[in-house]
Amino acid sequence: MSLLRTAGRPLLASMFVAGGLHSLRRPADVAPAAEPIVRPVTERVALLPDRTEHLVRLNGAVHVAGGLMLGLGRCPRLAALALAATLVPTTLAAHRYWEAEDPSERAQQRIHFLKNLSMMGGLLIAADDTGGRPSWWWRGRYAAQGLRHDAHLVRRSVRATAGPAARAGGVRAKLGA
Repeated sequence: MSLLRTAGRPLLASMFVAGGLHSLRRPADVAPAAEPIVRPVTERVALLPDRTEHLVRLNGAVHVAGGLMLGLGRCPRLAALALAATLVPTTLAAHRYWEAEDPSERAQQRIHFLKNLSMMGGLLIAADDTGGRPSWWWRGRYAAQGLRHDAHLVRRSVRATAGPAARAGGVRAKLGA
């Protein structure tokens, strides 16, 4: 693993672990900001808890688990995708700069909104990073190509030997053997 990857993943993950721990410990601090996003989502998705505090805790747990996995390099691609997916509602709930009336508050929320977009870009890059190894998709295609090649060779060898074998069998039949 490269030095940049070794240092970059924990740095990217640190924000999620810290924010997730805060959401787990004190969901009431985050719940009022999350409310405008939580209500429409819970009305459409029956599996999610109804209480905003529970969803905030769930989101915090995903941030902590995903951040630790990403930082430690355990299933980093899956962890990065999970973090990116949870970052969308987090950003839309917490940094609604277009609703802020105070110009300084609007500017501050816009900075945080763009910071989250930048983190999402980093997570998407991390989700695509195979660590120098071929992806599962490439490995599957390469294995399938090898199987097709082997099947073609078997088909050619069967065709090449089937004719002489049939002729030898016909000669044996005529001789009565």
